[in-house]
Amino acid sequence: MKIRHSLWLFLLVSSSCAKQITIYTIGDSTMANKPKAEINPERGWGQMLPQYFNNQVTIKNKAVNGRSTRSFLKENRWDSIYKELKRGDFVFIQFGHNDGKITDSTRYTNPQASYRHNLIRFVEDTRLKGANPVLFTSISRRNFNENGSLIDTHGNYTLVTRMVADEYKVQLIDLQYFTEVMEETYGREKSKKLHLSFAAGEHEYYSNGISDNTHLSVIGANYVAQLAVRDLYLNNKKLKKYILNNDFLHKKNFVELFTDF
Repeated sequence: MKIRHSLWLFLLVSSSCAKQITIYTIGDSTMANKPKAEINPERGWGQMLPQYFNNQVTIKNKAVNGRSTRSFLKENRWDSIYKELKRGDFVFIQFGHNDGKITDSTRYTNPQASYRHNLIRFVEDTRLKGANPVLFTSISRRNFNENGSLIDTHGNYTLVTRMVADEYKVQLIDLQYFTEVMEETYGREKSKKLHLSFAAGEHEYYSNGISDNTHLSVIGANYVAQLAVRDLYLNNKKLKKYILNNDFLHKKNFVELFTDF
């Protein structure tokens, strides 16, 4: 009886351990963790993800401010993640904001050439380890013209991300589209609250004021995280069981996520 009990306990523990997975997020400042959360109003959307997953998931947010696919690889950040990756893990991949820095040779990539091949490397390396890549298009910047039209700033980078996802049969979460709709839903003025917009003296962390239309506030980052999680819940059978139940998952349309400030 003791032997049977020990065997049953061993199998139970082994089964439980096997269900544990890690989600690695790689990308730039729009995804990265921000310091001094108690006073800093900025957040990366990857920073908001843990609250939406159960305790069988560990999220390691490896996104770093200012990185492009080129610099992320050159600094061996991907190599350190690749060594840790195990079967069943996930890698969330979102680059593009800094790959377009044409005046910085340490970061710039040609979208149709090196950017494309860097994305392919992330995908293929992830699969070599038996892990699961997920590609994300870059979030939209708050870039309204004088007529109130939201103007794209990403050029071909998001297009190439979509093409790689299609060619290599990788799940794509189109955050560019989702966040364009989010920005337009709130409009030119209210959308400032999705980002960092403070007059001098309005916020202690930015005593001199700030007008940043790229990076996210707590509100904005949380919405982007919900957009990503909802799409995973609807379209990723492997991850669905790890996502905690929330009302926003069951909205008929993702636009219903956005509430008035």
